[in-house]
Order: sequence, then C-alpha cells, then structure tokens
Amino acid sequence: MGALLLLTACADTATMSKARDERAGFATVAGISRQATGAEAAWLQTPAERQAHAQRVRAIVQGKTISAEQAVQVALLNNPGLQASYADLGMSAADLWETALGPVPSVGISVSGLVSGDVTRSVEGTVASSILDAVTKKSRTRAADLEFRQAQLAAAGETLALAHETRRTWIEAVGAFEAAGLVGRAQGAADAASELAAQLGETGALSRADQAREHVFTAELAAEQAEARLEAQLAKEKLVRLLGLWGTDTDFYVPDSLPALPGSVPNRSNIERMALENRVDLAAGRLELEAVAARYRLTGQTRMLSDAEVTGGVEIEREDGENERSPVLDVAFSIPIYDTSGLISRRGKLEYLRSANNLAQSAINARSEARSAYSAVTGKHQIALHWRDQVLPLRREIDEQALLSYNGMLTSTFELLNDAREGLESQLSAAEAKRDYWLAEADATAAIWGGASDNGEDE
Repeated sequence: MGALLLLTACADTATMSKARDERAGFATVAGISRQATGAEAAWLQTPAERQAHAQRVRAIVQGKTISAEQAVQVALLNNPGLQASYADLGMSAADLWETALGPVPSVGISVSGLVSGDVTRSVEGTVASSILDAVTKKSRTRAADLEFRQAQLAAAGETLALAHETRRTWIEAVGAFEAAGLVGRAQGAADAASELAAQLGETGALSRADQAREHVFTAELAAEQAEARLEAQLAKEKLVRLLGLWGTDTDFYVPDSLPALPGSVPNRSNIERMALENRVDLAAGRLELEAVAARYRLTGQTRMLSDAEVTGGVEIEREDGENERSPVLDVAFSIPIYDTSGLISRRGKLEYLRSANNLAQSAINARSEARSAYSAVTGKHQIALHWRDQVLPLRREIDEQALLSYNGMLTSTFELLNDAREGLESQLSAAEAKRDYWLAEADATAAIWGGASDNGEDE
C-alpha cells in the first residue's frame, strides 16, 4: 500500500502544466499562421467565443467587397473543418497529460475463504503493474510529448493549407469576374453592330449573309458572356465554402479585377534555404525520426545523411541592361543516422532507415518545389508584363486605326468587328496571364511554409 501511495507522487508536474491547458500547443499554431499568412488563427471552444467571432466575421463580409487578406482571415476564423482539425491537437494534449500524470494506483482484494483467510495474489499483481508503469513513464511521456509536438505541426499545416487554398480561390474568383466584365463590354459593342446590320438589311444595303455574320458574332459573345458569368459564380461559391459562410453572410463581393502587376517580383534567390528552415512538413518529419529513435532507444549518432553539401557563390540576373547580384548560400538539410548495430530488433532498424530516407526525399522535394515556385513567379511575371506592355498597346493602336478607317468608310463593319474580337481575345489573355502570376505568388508562399494544395502543385 505504501508503494502504491508513493506512485501518486511520480507525476511530471511540469509536463502536466503544459498539457492540461484548454488550448495547449495552439500558441505554436497561431505563431506560424501569423508569420506565414499575416492572419490570426483562432480555436473556438465555447458558445460565447463562437458568437463573438461570428459577429466579427459578419462585420468583415456582409455587404462588403473583401480582399484576399480578408478572405484568408475569415477562413481561419470561421471554417468548421479547420476547427475540427484543432480537436486532434487537443486530444494529443490530453494524451500527454494522462501519460505525465502517471499510473493511477488501485487495489483489488479478493477473499476466497473467511475461515482460512486465504487471500488471492491480485494485490501483488496490481502493485507490480503500477510499478512497471512508473518505471516506463519517463519514456512514455517523452513519446507522448513528441506526438504532441507533431500534432502542433499538423494543425499548423492544416491552417496553412486552408489559407493557401482560400487565397488561390479568391484569385480565381476575381479573375473570373474580370473576364466576365471584359466580355460584357465587348457584348455592348456587338449588340449595337447587330442592330445596325438589321436596319441596313431592311433597306437592302446589306445582304442576308452579311447580316448573319453580324448576328453570329453577337450570339457567340452572348454565349461566352454567359459562360464567364457562370464560371465567376461557381468560383465565388467555392470561396463561400472555404470561408464557412451561409445564409445572409454570403452576401459579399469580390473586386471586379485583380491588383495591377508589380514592377518587379520580390527577390527570392534564397527560397530553398527559406523552405528548409520554415516548412512544417519537414519539421514534422524530423520529429517522426526522433520518435522512432526514442521508441527503439537508438543512441550513438555516427554520421549524417544530407541531401546536399553547403555551397556558396553569387547569382547574377540581367534585366533591362542591368546586372543584379545576389549572394547565394545553400544550407544542407542534415538528417542524423544512429548506430543500429546493437539493436536487437531488425524491425526497429528498418523503420528508422525508412523514416530517415523518406525525410531526405521530402527535403529534396521541398528544394525542387521551392525552385519551381520561384521560376513560376518570375516567368509568369515576365509573361504578364509582355501582354500588358507589348501586346495590348499594339491592339489598342489597331482598334483606333480600324475605327478611323471605318468612320472614313475605308473598311466595312465586318472588319471592325473582327478587330474587336481579336482585341477581346488579347484582353482576356492578358487578364489570364495576370491571374496566373498572382496564383504563382500564392504558390511561392506555400512552397516556403508548406500547406500547398494539390491544385497549386498541379499547376
């Protein structure tokens, strides 16, 4: 009995204090979210908190035109799926708390005969079990703590993934509305030309074939406008789902056009290093490796498995006749390999090597994704600038000259409308190029911090 009472004092009070908080571990999630997205994450656990945040969300969106930053903020405050993922963090904290608390002493006595006083050995069994739990409590607490830290990174990954998908969806929705607006403006000119063709046909100045050519352009534009409006509506509806909105809260707007292109893209020549330092999936992989080592008590680190060596140099980019030099320092992502020669369990050795090589592959993938994201940003920016600064000015000049020729009766209405159609296609292509640039910017952030969705990777 004295031994059982002694076990009650074996609880790890420091770990218990960390784990029993209602929002244990969420400060890490909120910090990563704030640093990566600039938005505040919230873990809502009471009706009062939910009501307060619902009012805050309603003040942001109802009847308002929201920006990409506001959309991300609303999603992190209001998405029920994200709140469900935070529950996994809470359950991991509860597991850590129970493990740190230690075994709960219990006594079981069974009397088989009152006369002889024969007592079974169940008391001894209970004590032995409790002592065994106490002896292994330190290792089990460490394992539970590693799992708790992994749960924090998993919750942060879910937060970043939602923020990334929300930003991409906002960009796609605004881009769809911008395309619909461009088609709508062309539709007005086509309707006027179609009406003129009908009037000329009544006077006999225009044949039926020529009238049909006028009307078919208008009809085609009407179909394109309907399709563009539908695409914009569906894109906004997807955004509504990510924001967790319903009812009157869905009465919000997005801008009619995406922001203008920046003059230059941010210099991210060190994007590989930033990814290796900040990716939550790589941090989680390191914790998994540490957990495997602790599970099999691997000690005596012998060497490091690295995906690359440290290199230094300078990167020179030439743009507009000027050279821009950026120092380059490539930091290797090192993975410890422990001495497994004395390990009895072959399974433990193989499990550790599997985790180590999976982590090495993840680091290689992260580097490649970071380089691809940077190439996409710079490439999409140059393409969008080409459409804006080269193609569209030429199209405007063509339209102006075509209108002068038409007013001087040097060209026909058909030629004017054909130039208008080609001009619309150029405007739509320029808008699409601008949209692709902003999507690439969102993907670059995800490549640095993690949380990239499948849509972003595919494109």
